[in-house]
Amino acid sequence: MTGQTGPLRRSERLERLLEISRTLSSTLDLAPLLQSIVDVAMELTDSEAASILLYDPASGELRFETLHPSQGTGVGTLSVPLEDSVAGWIFTHTKPMVVQDAARDPRVYRKVDHALHFQTRSLLGLPLRIKAETIGVIEAVNKRGDGHYTEDDLRVLETLAAQAAIAIENARLLSRLQQANAELMRLDRMKSDFIAIASHELRTPLGLILGHATFLKEVIPPDHAEQMDVIIKGSMRLKAIVEDMSTISHKEEGQSRVRRELFSMTKLVIDTVTRFQEAAAEKKIELGYDVPETDPLMIEADRDKIDVALGNLVRNALTFTDAQGQVGLKAEQEGGFVKVFVVDTGIGIPAGEVDRIFDRFYQVESHLTRRHGGMGLGLSIAKAMVEMHNGQIWVESKEGTGSLFCMMLPVNERQASSVARVFRS
Repeated sequence: MTGQTGPLRRSERLERLLEISRTLSSTLDLAPLLQSIVDVAMELTDSEAASILLYDPASGELRFETLHPSQGTGVGTLSVPLEDSVAGWIFTHTKPMVVQDAARDPRVYRKVDHALHFQTRSLLGLPLRIKAETIGVIEAVNKRGDGHYTEDDLRVLETLAAQAAIAIENARLLSRLQQANAELMRLDRMKSDFIAIASHELRTPLGLILGHATFLKEVIPPDHAEQMDVIIKGSMRLKAIVEDMSTISHKEEGQSRVRRELFSMTKLVIDTVTRFQEAAAEKKIELGYDVPETDPLMIEADRDKIDVALGNLVRNALTFTDAQGQVGLKAEQEGGFVKVFVVDTGIGIPAGEVDRIFDRFYQVESHLTRRHGGMGLGLSIAKAMVEMHNGQIWVESKEGTGSLFCMMLPVNERQASSVARVFRS
């Protein structure tokens, strides 16, 4: 370290190692971390300079990551081969090396001195290792006063190398994690942009198709009515997908707001079952409900959003339940919450897929082999609608047996605010 007046005593070295270990463990930015290690290596070994080389798998060489300014500049592109170099020998043999007279040792890689306009007189180097992997080399260069590196120098640099290797690997892992998170955010933005653009651009032509198809159904000969029904049914299915995409887009853009009103959850459950009776009958599925006879289960919430959430749960249950199966809805009050269950005897969810079932665009079935339609938005929308009310939604399922979805909603805004405070704390 510049400004040093003399070598440190052994006790001072130990104190400095303890001090630097705390610094290294708290520094996760790679560049300043490496510079700190180099400065401490110089101080502990009473050297004029020090450097760190990390292995580059792409080139198969050791690349200088940092060195002391006294060694010169140009570190960014400087590297040494694993063969015919001291650092390469240390790296490949995973052993320390001491060179007391560099001028007489042919293993010293002279091109480095030439590139840096620096003269290496003596050198102490050790491998940087993480468990069984060697990631680089640390070197102390030119013992001050033209002295020789000692066993104490070797031991103290060995201790520093062990601490440095862990700190370097942690910083590199954090950097890779940050890069991965940035890429995930970029991809998520692209996905959100696609949803917003697609839902907007599809809405107008789809409205024209539905409008003209409905008109034509009234004027075409009866012989073609069945074909027109197919067009209308397919258009309605596409309309539902577009509406799902629009709902997701609005929530992400912050345009979706909770507009609370007092309504009966009992009535909403009955209305939902009535709405899906025809679809259930077409698939020969028994659809029923269980609600309190005398309790309307009044709740203060956004009825339209809860209707969307419940409808998506029922639609999902009908989609994944085969003929002769059963789908049931149940509502009840528990404390300051209303619980609504949707139970089916469908195909169920594999244990490894349960945690991802509410992810956008996620499908349990492969897109190449699945028998059931949809884009994988229904459950994610249901989750979004429930969570906007500070409620919870979850699923219990067994593959081949069926699934139970439950959404739990605060009965009023006061209860929802109380839940929000608990979550924040």
